[in-house]
Amino acid sequence: MLTLEKVTVRFGGRLALDHVDLAVADHETVCVLGPSGSGKSTLLRAVAGLQPVDGGRVLLDGADQSGVPVHRRGVGLMFQDHQLFPQRDVGGNVAFGLRMRGAAKGEQARRVEELLELVGLPGAERRAVARLSGGEQQRVALARALAPSPRLLMLDEPLGQLDRGLRERLVVELRQLFGRLGTTVLAVTHDQGEAFALADRVVVMRDGRIAQSGTPREVWQHPVDEFTARFLGFENVTEATVRGEAADTVWGTLPVPPGSPQGERPLLVRPAGVRLTAPADGLRCTVESRTFRGHHVALRLRPESGPPLEAVCALRDTPDEGAEVGAVFLAEEVVVLG
Repeated sequence: MLTLEKVTVRFGGRLALDHVDLAVADHETVCVLGPSGSGKSTLLRAVAGLQPVDGGRVLLDGADQSGVPVHRRGVGLMFQDHQLFPQRDVGGNVAFGLRMRGAAKGEQARRVEELLELVGLPGAERRAVARLSGGEQQRVALARALAPSPRLLMLDEPLGQLDRGLRERLVVELRQLFGRLGTTVLAVTHDQGEAFALADRVVVMRDGRIAQSGTPREVWQHPVDEFTARFLGFENVTEATVRGEAADTVWGTLPVPPGSPQGERPLLVRPAGVRLTAPADGLRCTVESRTFRGHHVALRLRPESGPPLEAVCALRDTPDEGAEVGAVFLAEEVVVLG
């Protein structure tokens, strides 16, 4: 469906996109993650035709899009701020792309009714957009983007302005909706939870390049390097010397999975791999803080030596702040990074 070949974009002397290669298959949902300035929004704008490229090619269904204007690329766009037309009602907003395409009024009305039903706003055609909640505006913007039946739907921080509870509900609905419609989706976001819940494949960007690409499970379980691990929110990263199935670290000798890369390497311990014991049975630590997260508690531990450790435990097993505990490490939750 979509292919980027060595796509390069420069802003002055800075490379915003640095020879990026990317392919998105039919009916696939790909989420591009990265910190501010990593190039993810520039990538989206280059695909849409909103940003000229300085090198490389963007192809849709194998056709080079050089010189093809935005409105002829057959893509749907949805931005963080929704960009709804305040002077038009809900129906007028959803029908906009259909009118621009010259669809008959009957077809417009039928399609608007169908899409509002699909996004959970049946009968909302005559409502003023200014009277809608943030979540409802998001649904209208999505319906408008889907109305012309785009071959590729592109989302730029689509849920960024919504509160976390609403965002978590809507991202599940979006994934189900795209699955039913068979829509091909390219989305950019800085929210890891949003990307991992929505995507078939996650692409992590850094400094205009793709740092890692894979299924959500692959990227989460095996970050390719220290940058990716820390961007995903993992704090337990340290330098290590790996020999066989053990690694020498500031936290002592840790077990590593069989077949791990050898030598001087950064090493990640996922929080689930830090298990609490009696102080005499492991690395002696002090519980600095506790953060309740629904079904578990995140702990920040201060070891006798080395940087702090993040661990998780069940609510019923949560030690008090200031308590002395021991920490042992599970090999299956240790990742030797490239």
